[in-house]
Amino acid sequence: MDNNQWRECTDCGDEFPVERWALGYRCCLFCGEDRAKAERASWCVVQEYTKGNYQFVTQASAHKTLLDTNQKATRS
Repeated sequence: MDNNQWRECTDCGDEFPVERWALGYRCCLFCGEDRAKAERASWCVVQEYTKGNYQFVTQASAHKTLLDTNQKATRS
């Protein structure tokens, strides 16, 4: 293939198709998968109550959210 149809990965330097670059990705599939795994490892999802909704917990909201989901805590 012509070299104009390939772009260089910003992480590993391997080449990947220009169509992926046009979608906004600046890394190859393998490096993208590694980035996604690292991002998912930092996620925390809790269930509000036994049959309640699932909530996404960020680091900033973790303290309040986790206290609110404790069923045995006294409410004031």
